Amino acid sequence: MSTLEVMQTKDALSVINAYPKHVSDKLLFLRQLILDSADEVEGLNTLEETLKWREPSYIAKKGSTIRIDWKPKKPEQYAIYFKCTSKLVETFRAVYGDLFKYENNRAILFSFDDKVPEKPLKNCIKAALQYHTVKSLDRLGIND
Repeated sequence: MSTLEVMQTKDALSVINAYPKHVSDKLLFLRQLILDSADEVEGLNTLEETLKWREPSYIAKKGSTIRIDWKPKKPEQYAIYFKCTSKLVETFRAVYGDLFKYENNRAILFSFDDKVPEKPLKNCIKAALQYHTVKSLDRLGIND
């Protein structure tokens, strides 16, 4: 039984649903993966779903913001974004290597025909959701 409360401060779902269906389907999948991951983090009771830079964003009290989006300038891909000044993406790259495609230290990129590796991505999401608790741990506490 879930104890996670999702606080929706701005309508991120309306932004997701405004995209073409093939895009919104992928972003809804990432959204659900974020919610499921948050629900699995011990002690995480509240997740804020909002908009930052007009992108659906997810924020936990001791975490780092996660954003998801698709850009018409790069229509062949969608992404999950992390704070570029954190060591999140560099750690994901060290742990998972070329399992993911990365954009510098700010995002994990997906093509529309990619099969998203759910368990590793959930580990990345969990690390971001509790970043300020795990940032001093080796590999941010990712045990994969």
